[in-house]
Amino acid sequence: MFIDKLPEKADVVIIGCGVIGCAIARELSKYKLNIVAIEKEADVGWGVTKGNMGVVHPFVPQFGKIKGKMVIEGNRKFDEISHELDVPFRRYGLLIVALTFIQLLAMIVAYFYLKLKGITLRWVWRRKLREIEPYISRKAKAALFVPTAGATDPVKLAIAYAESAVENGVKIVTNTRVVGFDIVDKSIKGVITDKGRIETNWVINAAGVFSDEIEKLAGITKRKMWHGKGVMVIFDPILGDMYHHFIAPMPIKLDPRTKGGAIGLTVDGIPIWGPNLIEAKDKFDTRVSREDIELIIRKFKPLLRIFHDNWIIKYYAGIRPVDETSWDFVIGPTEIRGFINASYILSPGLTASQVIAEKVIEVLESEGLRLKAKENFNPYRKGIRSIRELDINEIDKLIHENNDYGEIICPCNKVTKAEIIEAIRRGARTIDSIKFRTGAGMGPCQGSRCLARIIEILVQETGMKLSKVSMKGGGSEIFLEG
Repeated sequence: MFIDKLPEKADVVIIGCGVIGCAIARELSKYKLNIVAIEKEADVGWGVTKGNMGVVHPFVPQFGKIKGKMVIEGNRKFDEISHELDVPFRRYGLLIVALTFIQLLAMIVAYFYLKLKGITLRWVWRRKLREIEPYISRKAKAALFVPTAGATDPVKLAIAYAESAVENGVKIVTNTRVVGFDIVDKSIKGVITDKGRIETNWVINAAGVFSDEIEKLAGITKRKMWHGKGVMVIFDPILGDMYHHFIAPMPIKLDPRTKGGAIGLTVDGIPIWGPNLIEAKDKFDTRVSREDIELIIRKFKPLLRIFHDNWIIKYYAGIRPVDETSWDFVIGPTEIRGFINASYILSPGLTASQVIAEKVIEVLESEGLRLKAKENFNPYRKGIRSIRELDINEIDKLIHENNDYGEIICPCNKVTKAEIIEAIRRGARTIDSIKFRTGAGMGPCQGSRCLARIIEILVQETGMKLSKVSMKGGGSEIFLEG
């Protein structure tokens, strides 16, 4: 799906292939343009996107900011986007719970405020709350239910945007690092990479936590990035049967920077809690401390009647690229003509990804790029078929069509040999690429029972040497070369 050789020229070059860059690539592929997207990693979605909790937010408290407006529109569009791209998406709904009388009073104020802002929500009183969530804390007095909250798979969404973009003519170049720009009279004339130069008059900076560095390469230095780390804790799937919605405590005092986190579920129904928000040392600081985990458990544990610490199976952290001044998305033109920002996209950028892409198109057009729509744009993309989504009769039919669907490689997540082969045939060349496309190795055993077979299949399908098999590209090889 991706290419290694850098093209000589393009109408528009997108820097960064996270969910934002890939969404922009797909949106631009609707027009008669030569589009090239550049990604420094071996695959798409491995930066900010990979460190995302996967929440499709119904709103954020910062209604006056760009992100506050875009998230509401983005949430509305998610059913259509997930259908077109065949991406998993579930609307679990959000319960904002009052455990104390003071929280209940604050909830009354919040109810009328959110109603004024046009948010769909309703009251759920104690008896009904215990019916729909039997394991909710006995202290729970009431909740506000926001039905539009949901979950998706962030990396699968980025992959889907990318596959759709490529299907419609976009070239995505991986393992390629931008090192400079060719700028004449404050206008973009080309992008310089470690693989050479590509001629272009239009650049979109969608480089996530590296957005500030890309700006500096173009001589733009007016912003400073604050690196906000958010830790997520994943629990054994057994806990997923204990609640069925996102559940958050009613805040007494809003933090103007963040939404506060919640007890959540992945789109596959796996329980996930978080995130918190602390300052990271730098953009590579994804370490998780015992204190981070304890803080998240201490904050959310009171929402449930039963909880055991030994249910934790994994934890990870993501870095938010924050404009230190505005704490908002930065989308628009710059003092360098042809250099367009879609940068400093903190949460809820995942939810707003399609809206951000559409806004970038508006900016490009207003800045002078002539756009002519294609007649043959194909909005639909099919994902890799998973037996987890099928009933026994459908699985039986599938196995008769392809025997490889009858061989389970990952017992935890029920991933078959056929799915792994399909991921490889779509361009996966690393263990992480296969993992994020299929879920293999992401269950409770974290790959201990399936890694060897995944490696075997990867080598068989590609002819790759064992010494070249890596977790995520160069520098992460699994075997030593003898």
